[in-house]
Amino acid sequence: MSLIKRLVYPEYMLRPSQKLGDSYPPGEMYRNFIRIAWPALMESFLGGLITFIDTVMVSTVGEVAISAVGLTNQPRLLFHALFMSISIAVNAIVARRFGEKNQKSANKCLAMALPITFILGVICTVIAFLISEPLLRFAGAQDDTIEQAIVYFRITMIGLNFQVFSLMVNAAQRGCGNTRISMTTNVSANCVNVVFNALLINGLFFFPKLGVTGAAIATMLGNMTAAVISLRSICIKNRFLKLDVKEMFRWDLPMLKTMFSVGSGSLVEQVFMRIGFFTYAKLVAELGTMEFATHQIVMSIITLSFTVGDGLGVAAGSLVGQNLGRKRPDYSLIYGKIGQRLGICISVLLILLFTCGGSVLVGLFTDDADIIRVGVHLLYIVALTAPFQISQVNFRGCLNGAGDTKYMAAVSFVSIAVVRPMMAYILCYAVGWGVYGAWVALFFDQFTRFMFAAIRFSGSKWYQKKL
Repeated sequence: MSLIKRLVYPEYMLRPSQKLGDSYPPGEMYRNFIRIAWPALMESFLGGLITFIDTVMVSTVGEVAISAVGLTNQPRLLFHALFMSISIAVNAIVARRFGEKNQKSANKCLAMALPITFILGVICTVIAFLISEPLLRFAGAQDDTIEQAIVYFRITMIGLNFQVFSLMVNAAQRGCGNTRISMTTNVSANCVNVVFNALLINGLFFFPKLGVTGAAIATMLGNMTAAVISLRSICIKNRFLKLDVKEMFRWDLPMLKTMFSVGSGSLVEQVFMRIGFFTYAKLVAELGTMEFATHQIVMSIITLSFTVGDGLGVAAGSLVGQNLGRKRPDYSLIYGKIGQRLGICISVLLILLFTCGGSVLVGLFTDDADIIRVGVHLLYIVALTAPFQISQVNFRGCLNGAGDTKYMAAVSFVSIAVVRPMMAYILCYAVGWGVYGAWVALFFDQFTRFMFAAIRFSGSKWYQKKL
């Protein structure tokens, strides 16, 4: 019983020097965390599930279609990195202002972020159209995939402009603890995506059969749906977040500096992540279309693990920011550790799913015996990776919620931009392990990031940061 208490009870999660109060009621603290976590967890999990289903639907067109869509992921996310960094800054600032009960400053932050992201979104879309073919060929697209990849990439980049709007609004809503709004937005968008996937990929009813093009249009329609719902959420009276159009054109220099201070560290991290992931995906793509299709299928499955950590990290990051605003870093520490413990519990279930249900999961995408055999073996590595992946994403969420983004930028550079692609090259080609080597490299990347994030979280620098 004493061991369970030490692992579960909040009062045992702090060193004596970290305690700022006499009572840390476990029931209340777990309820607070779960109240914010379950919508974020469901949103993230359902989003990952939709991605999973999306890939299954595209797989009905064939392995070449899976590869074509998969090849666009890292180039799109490379553009997306810029907006992710801004959203992390918005989330951290709004959460801190929410804890300080400074509504005016929180709304100012959101109002300034929206026109910035709109201008940058248009610029990114134009650039994407101009360099789509050389970029995708560099990503590993071959003659059999390049045409479909270009079409999918360009259409989804148009949808980026709607996607980043909802990204900013949802980041601000999460900072206030309004994770249900974000969940509703994204679940609705994903449902639209799935419905139009079904209608447009294979041409159900009177709709045309568009294949990969239909999947791209469905994704864009989902992004548009998310933007409309997000806009509505900040036009409702008597909410903490309320959009004032006039504030969008009134620049506040101190606020801009704060956004840049937090966002710049996050941007560096996101750029390193995208470069590393891009290089990693390119190395796997060059193994061949069938190998990359297998890799992409398993990547879709591991998304289910990532979404768990992402959902818990969103909740922990929001609570960390809010409680730092209330001058209670002890609560911030506890909520971060609660998220990590819940993540470990969920990872046990995922380990059982990946090890016992591998053939069923991979079989949803293809009936090719070789792909299923290799995919099942790769899922054993995924099962080993899950606990570390979930924990590192949770800890990173806490650090981002505190505005401590520069540390993880350095970690991402070492682990994602250097360790993962270097190990993937050595194990895939020099050692000759092929696609298996890529997934061993992924495990070491996740483990490395977990260790560095855990070390940072166990210290005190992150929760002493001023915003």
